[in-house]
Amino acid sequence: MTSERTYHHGDLRRTLLAAALDVIAAHGPDSLSLRDLARRVGVSHAAPAHHFKDRTGLLTALAAEGYALFADALADAPGLQERGVAYVRFATRHPAYFQVMFRPELYRPDDPALLAAKARATQALRAGIGDLPDAARGEDDRLAGIAAWSLAHGFATLLLTGNLSDALEGRAPETAFRSLTGLIFTTRDGEEG
Repeated sequence: MTSERTYHHGDLRRTLLAAALDVIAAHGPDSLSLRDLARRVGVSHAAPAHHFKDRTGLLTALAAEGYALFADALADAPGLQERGVAYVRFATRHPAYFQVMFRPELYRPDDPALLAAKARATQALRAGIGDLPDAARGEDDRLAGIAAWSLAHGFATLLLTGNLSDALEGRAPETAFRSLTGLIFTTRDGEEG
């Protein structure tokens, strides 16, 4: 006689995503497996495939969700400098999303939900460049955008990996980041954009 365990889960998709975020935050995205997630949440090893098909599908869902949250965080920030601060704040508050979002080899880059969320985030970042005075923006909006993105992403990455601990000398990361943007995006008169 065999006994079959039945398990009814309220929102397995959400539970799996939350468990995946925990694993990624602790061990990085490369350590993620659907079988391990199933074990963690107490379902059969095949259950996650009903929601995500495979590991790439789960990471695609995380990237889409991350970009949507990211777009919301950026949209609420006034001006380029505060959008950069929101970028850094997002990375520190959501490191697991951040680790997945910027590694396109982990997910399906043509996923419609991902593309929509990523487009919203890109639009919010580019809007910050448009707010700059011409003298602070330079001759090429795209290059100014790349400079702003590089500064925010580089700072956030260095912060998350513990490489800025000594350099910040006790300063709050957001305060230090605001100072950095003032060094790069200034007008010829020396005023911040």
